[in-house]
Amino acid sequence: MTKQIPIGLCTIFLMTACQGNSHSFPISQKLSPEKVNQIFKTVENNYPHLSSEVRAKILKTVVQSLDNMVFVEGGEFQMGDFGWPYDDDPTDLCDWPCGVDPDRMGNITMFGDDDFVHPVRLSSYYISKFQTTLADFDLFFTAQEKPLFGLEHRNRPDLQHRYRPNIPTSTKSWQEAKDYCGWLGQLSGYPVDLPTEAQWEYAARNRGQHLAFPTDNGSLNYGRNFPHPNERNTFPVDAFLPNPLGLYNLSGNAADWVNDWFGEDYYRHSPIVNPQGPETGTQKARRGANIGESPLLSASTVMRFPSDPVRKYYSPESSFRCAIQYQEPL
Repeated sequence: MTKQIPIGLCTIFLMTACQGNSHSFPISQKLSPEKVNQIFKTVENNYPHLSSEVRAKILKTVVQSLDNMVFVEGGEFQMGDFGWPYDDDPTDLCDWPCGVDPDRMGNITMFGDDDFVHPVRLSSYYISKFQTTLADFDLFFTAQEKPLFGLEHRNRPDLQHRYRPNIPTSTKSWQEAKDYCGWLGQLSGYPVDLPTEAQWEYAARNRGQHLAFPTDNGSLNYGRNFPHPNERNTFPVDAFLPNPLGLYNLSGNAADWVNDWFGEDYYRHSPIVNPQGPETGTQKARRGANIGESPLLSASTVMRFPSDPVRKYYSPESSFRCAIQYQEPL
């Protein structure tokens, strides 16, 4: 249902337009007109040196990013590699535990740092249904008056697939991803940040269910809810079907940076309530396989990737989605 804008705010909007802003205010599905106007004022105050067109794009991006947030009701789940029968068909997985004693199952992943299943209790939060797009990341760079990455390659016909505006943005460092989410938080007034590892897995498993893959049905149906294994190029963030919470491409496009430092044995001493990862470390955690990896080996809901927080170049293998550490309606 379309929200009705109060007369007072209509007056504000019209006065703003008369003062030189020729762009209409975005209509939000979640935010009140008062909140949109508050964000507008913050953008205007922070970026008076930018053109009205760029400021309008920033406002629209912030509002749309908040509209794209999916509320995830908190709860308790068993985090980690909960195991799977050896001979099940990944294109049509059974309902866990599939009539098999969990002690007789094999591991989902080949690595041991996710093997220790442990209880986790999460507060409610929001997480973006989409990974951050290149277009939105470019706008962030423009707002910070930084040059866009890869400009020397963007007009090359053989590389233009890497610079489409609606694909998940490449990143060079974990800090860039965190700074982008913080930028949305600064402009919106909400506590926007990267999701924690536990939040990512809880959402990928449809609030902690025993799902091996983060798809609409927990199975891999190539071309319907997951890219074909021979696909090598990232694709639009809204491609394929979302998981039951409405989250797209949690695996199989680009891997997501999460907030945590990576700790190989962290699961063995992780706190139960809202774990944040180790206090320090040398590598950051990523979750979800990227486009070039074998889905059967690495696309599961429990797979963890330790990654250097600064890479040598902007890699299409590493992207991110933001979360809001907030339990109330936006």
